[in-house]
Amino acid sequence: MEPVSNAEAADAARPRRQRGLTEKLGAIVLAFEAIVVGLGGLTIFGLKAMPGGIEQWWAIVGAAVVAVAMLVTAGRLATKGGIMLGWILQVIVALSAFLIPAMLLVALVFGGMWAYALVAGGRADRATAAAVDSQH
Repeated sequence: MEPVSNAEAADAARPRRQRGLTEKLGAIVLAFEAIVVGLGGLTIFGLKAMPGGIEQWWAIVGAAVVAVAMLVTAGRLATKGGIMLGWILQVIVALSAFLIPAMLLVALVFGGMWAYALVAGGRADRATAAAVDSQH
């Protein structure tokens, strides 16, 4: 067996940051939405729904960029900027309904889940913080 270095021991001893319910639920919503956005890009490509003068493969590139941005944002939800970027991505998905109207359904479903994750998660996080404060 190999000896453990001091750096590895320090990493193992460092406790992980507690993530709130808002962060957990928001990350789940964005991760699943990233999958659906990728599939939506493939649908736009397959139906040749890009406006005239724009190559169809840009649908796949655009969807990939938005999907990756969602995954990065899922990891940044501990910050106010991460939450704001999440809302911006929800608007981008809604705007994709101009290319395929069915994306409006995706925007409504995932936008609703995103809003619920922030509202219900925030409420639970505040209750947890109040319970911890009352114990100390």
